[in-house]
Amino acid sequence: MNMRPQLKLIGVPFLCLMSCSSVFAYKPDLVSSTPRGVQRGGTHKVVLEGTRLGDSRQLLLDQPGINVINVNPIDDKKVEVEIEVPSTTKPGLYPLRIVTETGLSNVLFLGVGALPAIDEVEPNSDFGSPQVIENNVTIEGAVAREDEDYFAVNLKQGEQLTVELEGVRIKKGRSNPFFDPYVAILNSERFELATSDDAPLLQQDCLCSIKAPADGTYLIVVRDSSFGGSNDRYRMHVGSFPRPIAVVPAGGAPGELVDMTFVDSLGQAWVEKVQLPSEETDSFPIVVENDLGVAPSPNLVRVKSQANILEQEPNNSVKESTVGQLPAAFSGLIGQPGDYDFFSFEAKKGQTVRLKLFARNVLRSQLDGVVNIYNAKGGRVGGNDDSGGLDSSLDYKIPEDGLYHVGINDHLNNGGPAYSYRLEATLVEPDLVLTLPDRERYVATQVNVAQGNRTAVMLNASRVGVGGAIDVECLNLPEGVTLTPIQMPANQSTVPFLLTATAEAPLDGKLVNVVGRIADNPIQGRFTQQHQMLIGLNNNVVNDYYADRAAIAVIKAMPCTIEVVAPKVPIVRNGSMGLVVKINRGDLDADVAIRMLYNPPGIGSSGSIKIAKGQDQAIIPLTANGSAAIGQWPIIVYASVAGNEIASEPVMLDVQDKLFNFTFPKTSAELSSDSTVLVDVEVMRDFEGTAEVELLGLPAGVVCEQTKQAVTKDTEQLAYKVKIEEGARVGQHKSIVARATVSSPDGEIQQTLGTGILQVDKPLPAPVMKKEEPKKKEPVKEAPPKEAPPKPLSRLEQLRLLKKQQSEN
Repeated sequence: MNMRPQLKLIGVPFLCLMSCSSVFAYKPDLVSSTPRGVQRGGTHKVVLEGTRLGDSRQLLLDQPGINVINVNPIDDKKVEVEIEVPSTTKPGLYPLRIVTETGLSNVLFLGVGALPAIDEVEPNSDFGSPQVIENNVTIEGAVAREDEDYFAVNLKQGEQLTVELEGVRIKKGRSNPFFDPYVAILNSERFELATSDDAPLLQQDCLCSIKAPADGTYLIVVRDSSFGGSNDRYRMHVGSFPRPIAVVPAGGAPGELVDMTFVDSLGQAWVEKVQLPSEETDSFPIVVENDLGVAPSPNLVRVKSQANILEQEPNNSVKESTVGQLPAAFSGLIGQPGDYDFFSFEAKKGQTVRLKLFARNVLRSQLDGVVNIYNAKGGRVGGNDDSGGLDSSLDYKIPEDGLYHVGINDHLNNGGPAYSYRLEATLVEPDLVLTLPDRERYVATQVNVAQGNRTAVMLNASRVGVGGAIDVECLNLPEGVTLTPIQMPANQSTVPFLLTATAEAPLDGKLVNVVGRIADNPIQGRFTQQHQMLIGLNNNVVNDYYADRAAIAVIKAMPCTIEVVAPKVPIVRNGSMGLVVKINRGDLDADVAIRMLYNPPGIGSSGSIKIAKGQDQAIIPLTANGSAAIGQWPIIVYASVAGNEIASEPVMLDVQDKLFNFTFPKTSAELSSDSTVLVDVEVMRDFEGTAEVELLGLPAGVVCEQTKQAVTKDTEQLAYKVKIEEGARVGQHKSIVARATVSSPDGEIQQTLGTGILQVDKPLPAPVMKKEEPKKKEPVKEAPPKEAPPKPLSRLEQLRLLKKQQSEN
C-alpha cells in the first residue's frame, strides 16, 4: 500500500464533529425487494426497489453464500440483480448494498431459505376461505390495515407443524407504528393451539409449533398484533423442519468439534456435533439440518478460546456449584421457574475478573439474566442486572486468594427451554474498537471517494485497559485508493480518516478491513459499525445489524477539487483567523458549500460558508476560546458538490496560548464631556512583527477619534480619549473589548479580550439659591382665663368635711 508521511494530532481528548444532513440527498437508497427472499440451490432475479438507483453497477454482499451474475438498472427506482445461490448456502438473512456510480446505498436484508416459495393469494382474509397450501413451503405475503391472512394445511396425527415469520427483520426505515406481526395456529373449530407475538429468538417476529393432535386441517393466521398494517411484507416458513430455540453449550473454542444440545419450543432436545470455525468470532451462525428438514434461520453461538464448563445439576446453591477454572465459559439452561445455576472458580488477590453474560444478546435467549458473585463462605460480594446493555456484565477485583462462586438466575424467576445462557469468566484484557460515527442521524456512514479526488470522515476509537497512540490501517482498499495516515494520540478518541483516489482508479466498491495498532503493543483493534435497520417509537432501535468492515467505494470523477491555504501564523486563545479555501472549478459553475470536517477542541467555525458562483475562493472564519487546546491540529475542509462530498488535503493549524492579557479599569463620564478609557496591558510572551490594539464596542454616542494604538513588549497601559455626546444612552455599558493585531510578513494574529465597563451619567444639576422668606408675626398670646370661685358647700358636705378633719387629728 502506498503510505504517505504520517501526521500526528496533539491535544486534549475531545473533537467537535461537524455534520450536515442536507448533503446526503444524492445517495442511493434501498427500501425493499421483490421477492424478499429466494430459495437456495438456484439462480434468481431479484428487483431491488428504492431511489437514485439508475446508475447501479455493483452488488456488495457482507457475507459469502450469494454469487452475483448481473446488475441491470431498470429505472431510477428499480434495479434487477441476477444472483446464484448454491445449495450449500446457509438459510438466513443476508445483508447487501447497491453500488452506483455516485455512491453506496444503505444495507438491506435478502432472505435465503431451503423451501420452495409461493405467493399469498387474496382473498384469504376469512377463516372460512383460507388459502390452501402444502406443508414445507415459504409464503411471501403482505398485511394491509386490519387484514388477516389465513392459510390451511393438512396434517396427520403426531405430525409437527412449525411456523416462523420474517417481518420486523426484513423491514427497513423509520416507522411508528411499525409492522408487529402475530401468528396463531388454529384447529378446524377455530381453537388456538399455539400463538406467537415477539419471539425473543427472532427479534419481534413470530415462531410457534404444534404436534397435530389428530388427522385434519389446521389453519395459520397472520396479522398485525394491533390490527394495523400498511401492505407490510412478510416471509413465512411453514413446515416440519427443526427449529431450535436454545443451544447448550452456546459456543466453544476455535476449531473445536462440539457436542451441542438443541432444544425446540416443544421442549424436545437432541444432540448434534458442530464444527466451529478456526478463528474467533463474536457470533457464529449454526443452521440445523436433519431428516426433518432445514431450519429457516440460524442459531448464533460464540466462538472464543475459553473452555466450556457445562452446568451439572444439582447446582442450585453455592454448596453445589459446578467447578470450573479461569478462563471459562459457563453454559447452561435456567430450565424452570425459580431455577438458580451456580459455578465456582479459584482466583488470586488483585486479579480483576470479568463476568459477561450472553443471553438476550447474541443467543437471543428468553433469559433476563442476573449475575451475582459470592465468596467462599457464600456471602454476596457483587452483582449486576443488565449493565449498559441487554445482558449483565460485572468486573470484580479479587480481594484475597480463594474460591469464588457465581450465580445466574432470571430477573423475574422465570425459566424454560428457551432460557439458555453463556457466562464468560475471564481476567480483564485490553480491547480496542474502531467505529465510524453517523454523519446523518440514524444512517450508517458509507465512504465514497471520487476518482482523482479525496474524501474524509471521522474515525472513533474506544480503548479498554490499554493506552497509547493509535495508527490506523486499511488492509484491502479498492484499487487506486490510499489512506493518509494520521495518528490518533493517546489522549484522543477520534481522528480524521482521509482517502484519496487516483484519476485512473476503477469504479469499485469493497468491504474494507480497518484495523488499529498501538506501538509496542500486540493488540490489534477491531472495527464495528451499527446499521439501524428499523427505528420505532421514540427513535428506539427495533432491529440493527453490526458490520465488521467499512463499506468504501470509488465513484465517478467530480468536476472540481478544493484546497486549504495553510496558515503561516498561529491562532491564539481568544483569537480569530480567516481560513482561506480555494477551488479548482473545472467546468463547475455553481455555488459550493464548504465546512470544516471537525473543529479542534475550543475552535469554532462557521458551517454556512459558500464559494459563490464565479468565485475561486472563500474564507471560513475561525475563533478560539480561552481554553482552546494548544497544539498542532491537521484540519480538513470538505465541500458538497453536485450532491457528493470532496475533501481537501490536511493542513496544520497551530493553536497557541494568548499573547496579551487586557484588563479594564472602570470608566465613568457625563453626557457632553470628555473622558479616557484605560486598558491595562500585560504582554504574555514575545511576538514577531508590530502590534496594535483597537478599542471596540463603544456604545452609540461615544466617539473615539484614535481607536488604534501601537503596543510594544514594554507597554503597560493604553489610554483612549473618548467624547460622550449629548445623545448617548445613560447607564452602564459592558460592551467594550480590545482587539490586538500582530502583523508580520507571514500574516496577522488577532486576539480579542473584554469586557470593559463605561458608566454614562447625566450631569448633576447646578445648585439653586434659596430666597429669604419674610418673618412671620408672632401671634398675641391671650391671658389665661381666671379661675372660677369655689362653689359653696352644702350643709351635708360641710359636716362630712368636719368629721374628716377631726379623724385626722
